[in-house]
Amino acid sequence: GGVAEDARRYLGDRRLDDWGEEAFRRAGPHGALRRLLSRWSEENHRPIVLLLDEVDSLVGDTLISLLRQIRAGYPDRPHGFPQTVLLCGVRDVRDYRIHYSDDQGNNQIITGGSAFNIKSKSLRLGNFSHGDVATLYGQHTEETGQPFDGGVIDYVFEQTSGQPWLVNALANEACFEMKAGRDRTRPITLTMMEQARERLIERRDTHLDQLADKLKEPRVHRVIRGLLSDDTGFGMDSPSEDDQLYVRDLGLIRTRPQIAIANPIYREVIPRTLTWIAQTRIPQETTWYVMEDKRLDLPELLNAFQQFFRENSEIWIEQFDYKEAGPQLLMQAFLQRIVNGGGRIDREYGLGRRRTDLLIQWPLDQWPLDQGPLDQGPLDQEPPDGAQGFHGPVQRAVIELKILRKSLEATLEEGLAQTADYMDRVGTDEGYLVIFDRAPNKPWEEKCFARDEQHEEHRIGVWGM
Repeated sequence: GGVAEDARRYLGDRRLDDWGEEAFRRAGPHGALRRLLSRWSEENHRPIVLLLDEVDSLVGDTLISLLRQIRAGYPDRPHGFPQTVLLCGVRDVRDYRIHYSDDQGNNQIITGGSAFNIKSKSLRLGNFSHGDVATLYGQHTEETGQPFDGGVIDYVFEQTSGQPWLVNALANEACFEMKAGRDRTRPITLTMMEQARERLIERRDTHLDQLADKLKEPRVHRVIRGLLSDDTGFGMDSPSEDDQLYVRDLGLIRTRPQIAIANPIYREVIPRTLTWIAQTRIPQETTWYVMEDKRLDLPELLNAFQQFFRENSEIWIEQFDYKEAGPQLLMQAFLQRIVNGGGRIDREYGLGRRRTDLLIQWPLDQWPLDQGPLDQGPLDQEPPDGAQGFHGPVQRAVIELKILRKSLEATLEEGLAQTADYMDRVGTDEGYLVIFDRAPNKPWEEKCFARDEQHEEHRIGVWGM
């Protein structure tokens, strides 16, 4: 039905409606597509190229039927079957894992490529270059007259690493969804693009929602867990080469110059997705930690988290899909619950770093907290006059998370140096180090502490738990 409808709409070819009904009567549901495509190819004086999009959304017997009909028609090309059939999706056909029931009712699993032998080539749409992003956005300017301020292209490329869907989604959000961006006399500013990024992450459009589903797959889990927990072990099997290639082909990671999450937006989305339930259920409010000078009281926040972690960590971590990164994820969920009231968390984590670096950015001149965070408000909501947001005064603070793997003294020495280095890189004098002790039999009285430490010219607050 879909092929016939598209042929009628886009090619003006109405013959497929009648042919489709006849094919279904003669060949049944598991042969109708092949019969229709054969008739179309025979009646057409040019070879047919057929593109089937989102083919990996099909499951079970439906997908098996499709692939078998394509394989059966393959020898008849080009006069009795389409010359080329492109299967478009987020994964290679060789990675399809198809569940079906055989004639005896037994559940079977077969793989796409090996079982059907229909693949000739596998192509992946690569990321845009910086020049590609500039050209794409320039086309919008040519058509509408609406320019992009300096720095916007650089910001988009930095945040997306050129991932095509993200590049387009950010522009669509800024230029068509936000009220200010729909005014073509106004340029798209860096502030607007930053707001577009936050809205995109919060709303979890289809692409980002599918990413969340992929994180549940065992093959993806085996690769991503090491990046989130900053370790390669944790007593579990290492990912295979096929696992890593699969996750790379999904676009979740890059492997050069070293393995890492593919881009900053994914680096933000992944922990927020994995902890979304925790974020919504942790009984904390932003206003509890905002001082009279509008700064966040981060020492008080860390005291509260230490008590929360002591009372609730076992329950919450057990609920996480990625338990090996449980302490880091729970800390990020707690922070996100608070900072999402108007600020932002930038994250740095990766395989072998043995730490998670968090940069808290909290604008001191922003949307009033009693009216809700701007990035979660209605799309047509605009900031109050004069509010500078992230382009005004901003509180910046570093929180570094480490797992206690060596002695406390050695972990402190390493962690303080790393925290101070990160403070220097981001240009802040406010820094904190959180050390998680995962020894199961050690009493909490020995794990929990809070004190200030000095490293060179930096004063750093340290919390153990």
